Amino acid sequence: MTEGASIAGFEAFDQLATMVALAAPDGRCLLANSALENLVGISRRTLQRGRVLDWLADPAQLRETLGLVASNQVNTSRFDAHLKRMPVGSVDLHVHVIVSQTEWPERVLVEMIEIEQQTRREREERAHNLAQANRELVRNLAHEIKNPLGGIRGAAQLLAMDVNSPGLTEYTQIIIQEADRLHALVDRLLAPHRRPQVVADVNIHEVCERVRSLILAEYPRGLAVVRDYDTSIPEFRGDREQLIQAVLNIAHNATQALAGGPADGDLPYTGRIAAGDARLVLRTRTARQVTFGRQRFRLALELHIEDNGPGVPEALRESLFQPLVSGREGGSGLGLTLAQTFVQQHQGTIECDSVPGKTVFKILIPLP
Repeated sequence: MTEGASIAGFEAFDQLATMVALAAPDGRCLLANSALENLVGISRRTLQRGRVLDWLADPAQLRETLGLVASNQVNTSRFDAHLKRMPVGSVDLHVHVIVSQTEWPERVLVEMIEIEQQTRREREERAHNLAQANRELVRNLAHEIKNPLGGIRGAAQLLAMDVNSPGLTEYTQIIIQEADRLHALVDRLLAPHRRPQVVADVNIHEVCERVRSLILAEYPRGLAVVRDYDTSIPEFRGDREQLIQAVLNIAHNATQALAGGPADGDLPYTGRIAAGDARLVLRTRTARQVTFGRQRFRLALELHIEDNGPGVPEALRESLFQPLVSGREGGSGLGLTLAQTFVQQHQGTIECDSVPGKTVFKILIPLP
């Protein structure tokens, strides 16, 4: 195999999210893909002038494995290692290394999978499948509720026309009001599935500013809403109103946590934020060569909604985005479910990282 032929055949590896290199048995790097270049932080030309052994904090196992695979003693070997990154002082990357034979003599394939990325991908896939199942369940359940609900309300109205006792009239009014409340709840459950997306160019900072204005109108004192924007982020195609609602729902959750007292959610929402250090941060960044939603994207928007509240209760973290799950008395448990639905309709993903004193909701949406 000539060097030119190997390069031509290797171009497809640039489309992979995993790090891949072609190495000689002595560890010399012959070819490296773009994912490896980006994660190590060294240009491909520099990588291909060095050795794959130099990338690992402890190269002994890779050196031994290259020899075993190149001499046909094993076809494939796997082990975990720590990948060094540039600049010097960067945190090493925990990776799973797969060393395999190739059809070319004196050429060994070295693949490295970021263990955190693999775990995150599995978590995202589980969340995506669960969200789809929940949406289907909610949609079917909502339709089943609406049909008898209309009959109950109609019967209560007819009954109210025939009773003369003020006490009985009050009871019929309670039935009608509760039927209306349930009807409104069902409409909220069905809202994301009824309204088609209105797609146009979206500036994420206009979305953030709208949310900021709404939050400050509700909490004019006691809350600092901090902007931390990367103004170079380009516009993208999306539904502006859906994204405003998604970010607003998350921001409302944050402010309610800041105003609601302890992290266990036992106390009702007070509607007040004590003056002091309550902070909500809206942060935008770009992420490059990221994989989410089972796809790899060259560029993505990364929006953080961060608060310094008491944190998400441990018992709620696994079910945070499920419908009708709320840690607050009187909460509908729909805000985060709708936010997740709207983000997923933009091919994006949403996740939460929370400890007492710092909760971050991260939204990722692909950029053109």
